[in-house]
Amino acid sequence: MADYIEIVFKGERKEIFANPQQFPFKPGDYAIVEAARGEDLGVVNQVGPLISRKAEGMTVRSILRKPSPADMERYRANREKEAEAFQLCKEKIAKHGLAMKLVDVEFQFDCNKITFYFTAEKRVDFRELVKDLAAEYRVRIELRQIGVRDEARRIGGFGACGRQLCCNTFLREFEPVTTQCAKEQNLPLNPQKLSGLCGRLLCCLVYERQFYKTALAAFPEIGSRIKTSKGTGVLEKVDIFRDRAHIRYEDDSVQVLSRAELEQCEVLPKGEKAGKKKK
Repeated sequence: MADYIEIVFKGERKEIFANPQQFPFKPGDYAIVEAARGEDLGVVNQVGPLISRKAEGMTVRSILRKPSPADMERYRANREKEAEAFQLCKEKIAKHGLAMKLVDVEFQFDCNKITFYFTAEKRVDFRELVKDLAAEYRVRIELRQIGVRDEARRIGGFGACGRQLCCNTFLREFEPVTTQCAKEQNLPLNPQKLSGLCGRLLCCLVYERQFYKTALAAFPEIGSRIKTSKGTGVLEKVDIFRDRAHIRYEDDSVQVLSRAELEQCEVLPKGEKAGKKKK
């Protein structure tokens, strides 16, 4: 039996819980767990020693029980209520003229709390909106501003690769992605091709970044001046898959050298002309 279990909730929100009663869970099972205030219901995502190691030193809440058929019926009813609450909140947002986009609504299993997720370019004063929603539902209301990447994670979808979004399947944390990742992989800096559904740079640009950095380290820096048997040219391009480099000369001709051939050439320091000896 597992001592700790990772539970995933709506919108790919994941959390680790203790399993003091040693319920025999497996991935895909439903479980009712302790919440900050009350109870919540989620799906078992991972079990095993890796989760136990992750839980070391953490303060975790406990799994309470396996859901009954009545609990599952309530869970499905909550999903229907969320759709109604989403529409109502959109109407309230329009009423108050707030510059925010509602993304999702999540009912806690026991309905003691409702969380409304939204995106906005700036901070939003939503105090009156919260009052309206609290008066309507008479439970704890939480409005949580999220980023566009978190929006994609909650909504889901498919990327240009044809697979389900990484953020909606296995990514736990978002890593910073910059255009430097694309430059290192010799990709065209086309925003349409480099952006995901969220409008930000593709998360997958960092997956192979270390490989490219290691492979490129075996070659001189792009733009270096190379003295070859043909003359002095500039390292214009590196093809790490074919293990070769493209040298462009002043007459605009291009020579392709293997890495072994390139290692036999002289790399000139910046600003130094061919044939000039160092002092």
